[in-house]
Amino acid sequence: MIEPYIPGILLAYGVFMIGMFTPGPNILAVIGTSMSIGRRQGKALALGIGTGTLCWGLVTLAGLTALVSAYASFMVILKTAGALYLLWLAFKAFKSALSNKMPEISAVGAYGGAWTFYKRGLLIQMTNAKAAFVWIAIMSLAMDGDAPLWIGGLVVAGTGVISIFGHLVYAVAFSTSPVVAAYGKARRWIDCALGAYFCFASYKLATYRG
Repeated sequence: MIEPYIPGILLAYGVFMIGMFTPGPNILAVIGTSMSIGRRQGKALALGIGTGTLCWGLVTLAGLTALVSAYASFMVILKTAGALYLLWLAFKAFKSALSNKMPEISAVGAYGGAWTFYKRGLLIQMTNAKAAFVWIAIMSLAMDGDAPLWIGGLVVAGTGVISIFGHLVYAVAFSTSPVVAAYGKARRWIDCALGAYFCFASYKLATYRG
């Protein structure tokens, strides 16, 4: 039965989707590449990052499943770590909202075709240590110690689609100057909304007793 897990799955999707609006290294790389090099290279980079998201999800799912199976109480530690990480994301979002500085945007190399930029995107994502903490938080929201493996599979598949589509949207949108200007004007409000949502998700994760 999937019904008991639907709220957690949707919350996990929500956290991941909201995280897509946070200008981290991956997103800034896509934006910078699309703005300074071209939309084609930006889209290739986005696909590579999306593939890396799927890889991180599968690795995390396999590791957490093994740990929870061996140590049932380990889920409490995971949920605590996930809640604290979400609070850290909220703090960063509020801090960014109070800052006048725009995030530093730069491309990842100026040469190469689509395949080269795809590999760069995959490398960027797979060497991003922060991704491990992101996935611990996401999996902790969606699964408890009794959740079947296919629930985690739904989370991995769904977030993989969100990652690929979201990064492609960034690649296409930020190859146009009006979008860049509009984001600069709305950035602080966006950061405030992100911080509020991460606080909410952290509270839900910390108080979840499923």
